[in-house]
Amino acid sequence: MAYLPTLESVSTHPVPAWFDKAKLGIFVHWGLYSVPAWAPNSGNLGETQETGNWTDWFAQNPYAEWYANTVRIPGSPTQRHHFDTYGHGFAYTDFAPLFNAAVESWDPGEWAGFFQQVGARYVALTSKHHDGFLLWPSVHPNPFHEGYCCRRDLIGELGQAVRDAGMAMATYYSGGVDWTFNPQVVRSIPDLRRATPQSATYVAYANAHWYELMDQYETAILWNDIAYPQQTNTNQLFADYYNRRPEGLVNNRFNQFFDAQGTQSTAAVHCDFTTPEYRRYDTIQVQKWESCRGIGASFGYNQQEGGEQYLSAQELIHSFVDIVSKNGNLLINVGPTAQGAIPEIQRTRLTALGGWLAVNGPAIFDTRPWTRAEDQTDTGVDIRYTQDGSSLFAILLGGSRTQEFRIPGLITEPGTEIEVLGHPAAAQIVGQDGGLAIRMEAPLHNEIASVVRIAPLPSGPQDTEPYPLGTG
Repeated sequence: MAYLPTLESVSTHPVPAWFDKAKLGIFVHWGLYSVPAWAPNSGNLGETQETGNWTDWFAQNPYAEWYANTVRIPGSPTQRHHFDTYGHGFAYTDFAPLFNAAVESWDPGEWAGFFQQVGARYVALTSKHHDGFLLWPSVHPNPFHEGYCCRRDLIGELGQAVRDAGMAMATYYSGGVDWTFNPQVVRSIPDLRRATPQSATYVAYANAHWYELMDQYETAILWNDIAYPQQTNTNQLFADYYNRRPEGLVNNRFNQFFDAQGTQSTAAVHCDFTTPEYRRYDTIQVQKWESCRGIGASFGYNQQEGGEQYLSAQELIHSFVDIVSKNGNLLINVGPTAQGAIPEIQRTRLTALGGWLAVNGPAIFDTRPWTRAEDQTDTGVDIRYTQDGSSLFAILLGGSRTQEFRIPGLITEPGTEIEVLGHPAAAQIVGQDGGLAIRMEAPLHNEIASVVRIAPLPSGPQDTEPYPLGTG
C-alpha cells in the first residue's frame, strides 16, 4: 500500500516480522568522544530515572558520548579532566583530525563477523550524535564547521559488511540535539528540551540527512534521539520512508516538544516501537519495544569503567531473557575505541551471550510472549516464558538447584514431551499434582540460564491473551 503523509495513514504501518523476530541488536556509539573516552563513574541512567534525582546528572554525566556538553559545565569532573589532559586551548572540535587518523585502521568486516557470532540480527550505528560530527561524508555538510565529518564512509562501509553477514543495518541520528546549531549547555531536563534547534536551516539539514540515510544507505530503522524540530512534517518523512521501505521502522523519539518560541506541542507523533533506556518493562507489552543500554554505564567508550560498572555475563543474559519474554528486543551497545577496537571487557560479555544463544537460541529467536511472562519453581528459581506456536520454553534464570523441581500451574496434555536444550534426554515429567513436576538426571548448578522446552503448549494461568505467531 502507499502511505499518505497523515498520522492516520502512517499509523497503519505494521511492525515488520523481521524486527519482531530479531530480538537482539547491537548499538554502536562511535565518534569524536571516543578520542578522550572519558566520563566520571557516577551511576547509570536507569537509577536516576528510578529516583527522579536529576540535580547532578548532567554535571556528573557518566555518558562519555556527552563529553562535548559536560566539558562546558564549569567545575565538572569532565572539564577538570579535559584541562588537565589537553589544556585550556584545546577545543572539542580539535578531536576531529585525531579521530579521522585513528579510524584508518578500522576493519568493518571484523565487527560484522563478531556481531554475527554473538547472535545479533541487526546493527545500529550513530551517524550523528549531539556533537554534530557526521560519520559519513555527507553531500549536506555542516554549514558552521568545514570538513566536520569523517573522511571514511563509516556508515556505508559498516552497512555493507553487516548486510553481507546477513544482518540488517540501521542508523541512529541525533535530531533533537546538535550543539553546532544550538550551543545550549544542558544542565537540566528543561535545558534538554530547549536544546533542540528549531531554525529553518536546521530543519532542512536534518531532513536532508534522513533522506540521504534512506536513499543512499537504505537504513532499516529511523532511530532518532531526544526530539525533533517542531516545524518538520514528520508524517511526510515517515510516509516517504515507508513508501521506499515498507519493512523499515520508526522509533518513538521524534517528539516535537517545543518550537523556537517555546510553545509546547500537543500533537501526537507516530512510532513503531518504544525505547526505554537503561530500563525495561515489568509486564508483557502489546506494543513492540526495544530496551537500549550500554554493557557499562556509558554508551561511548569510557576508559574509566571497569568490572564494577559493567553487567556480568549472567546479568546481561538474564536481562535479555526478561526483555524477550515481555515482547521486547535488546539493543545492547558497544563503545569502540577511536581506532575501532571493541574493548575486551565488552567482547567478553558479548561472547558469553553468543555462547548461550548458540545452545538456547530456539527459546529466543522467532518466538513471541506466552500468556504470562514470569513464574518461579517450587525451589525458588525464577522463570521466564516464551513460545514458538508449538512449544513453550520455560527459561530458568540460574539453572536447576535440585534434581527435581515443579513449575506451578502448568497443565500438560498426555504425551507431552520435554527436553532441556543442550542436555538431551536429561529430563522427564514425573507428576502433575500442583503443577508440572520435572526430574533431571542431575542438577544444572553451573548454568547461567537453562531452557526447558515443553511440547505441545501447556495451559496455565494467564496474564494476557495468547500472542499469535507470524502476525508482526
